Amino acid sequence: MRSTLFALAAASLFATAVQAAPATYAIDPTHTFATFEIDHFGASTNRARFDKKSGNVQFDKAGKTGKVDVELDMTSVNSGTAAFNKHLQSADIFDVEKFPNAKFVSDKFVFDGDKLKEVSGHLTLKGKTAPVTLKANKFTCYESPMLQKREVCGGDFEASIDRTQWGVDYGIPYGFSKQVRLVMQIEAVKQ
Repeated sequence: MRSTLFALAAASLFATAVQAAPATYAIDPTHTFATFEIDHFGASTNRARFDKKSGNVQFDKAGKTGKVDVELDMTSVNSGTAAFNKHLQSADIFDVEKFPNAKFVSDKFVFDGDKLKEVSGHLTLKGKTAPVTLKANKFTCYESPMLQKREVCGGDFEASIDRTQWGVDYGIPYGFSKQVRLVMQIEAVKQ
């Protein structure tokens, strides 16, 4: 009797552990956008995005934990203006010849009840790594009718960073802002 109870308890614990395992989601590049904004002399805001991105997310809904690994192809920076794109790619700013990729990696999801508040991790840019916390403005998971009801999780995230931490200091003597607003819209499909 005692061994039967032990076996049932062990089976129950094993089943719970299996259910709580994180699921893996692949970044959907058609619904994922990484953009940045920086003040231009107080007169306007320069904006650009990265057209090529990839990565994955591991998410455990029950445990409220996760991991993110997103890579940006810095050569795909797109401001809508060819001359500005060329300058962004130059050694003055992103130096894409030496550093063709940037990466955000996180293993810390912060929840307030059932609501995701932020994702904290590290951004590697121009060979330097520094902490970044992305605030969650939206986050949900849903069954996509376009993907045969496969689960998709995603949200809108943002952060303000001091670009000089990564050696991106072009224009500081001219009065350009150090602060850059990062905006990440991420959707990932359960694998």
